[in-house]
Amino acid sequence: MSLWTRIADALSALTSGQPLSALFDSLRTPPERSVAFAIAVIALGAKMAKADGLVTRDEVSAFREVFTIPPNEEENAARVFNLARQDVAGFEEYAVRIKRMFDGVDGVLCDLMEGLFHIAIADGDYHPNEDAFLIRVADIFGLPDREFRALRSRFVPNAEADPYSVLDVPHDASLAEIRKAWRKLVHDTHPDKMIARGLPKEAVKLAESRLMAINRAWEEISKAKE
Repeated sequence: MSLWTRIADALSALTSGQPLSALFDSLRTPPERSVAFAIAVIALGAKMAKADGLVTRDEVSAFREVFTIPPNEEENAARVFNLARQDVAGFEEYAVRIKRMFDGVDGVLCDLMEGLFHIAIADGDYHPNEDAFLIRVADIFGLPDREFRALRSRFVPNAEADPYSVLDVPHDASLAEIRKAWRKLVHDTHPDKMIARGLPKEAVKLAESRLMAINRAWEEISKAKE
């Protein structure tokens, strides 16, 4: 059964009139957690689409920046988006529920923020309202400011990129310390590791993008320290 079919089944289980936000509390453990991750990215992405006023753009196309969506599953993906957009719950309520659902699972909330950045820049523009939206979501998630800034520097055109922030090391760290941090991040970014903590296999594009940024940061620092 595909991820999108599982999502459709989860949504069909909702009682009439029950908001989509109420679904999150029932999807805390694997394999349901991968369904929850996909719904969380799409639901918050739908709320974010309102932030920049571009509610008519092809959001399913934007989700391809995060997920592999087969043509025969686009209807289910679009259904999730439409339900989230119509839900009267605000994005902050969504974010609080998602935070609670993934509490104690290392890395998932950062993964989710990464997916939202992919969607935010999918139309080639990063709107100030999208930035404010993501700052608020990161605050609710408890994401440290340095991690948020590192994410933004990787995705947003003209954002100041700091390779030390990408590797989460201080500027005065030794090359050996930086190499150790780089190797750990490479290990933690392996698709199998990301899937184990709740990402669906359809979202491995996140791992590919992150690994490129990690290796680029290491190359930049190591060359500068030669």
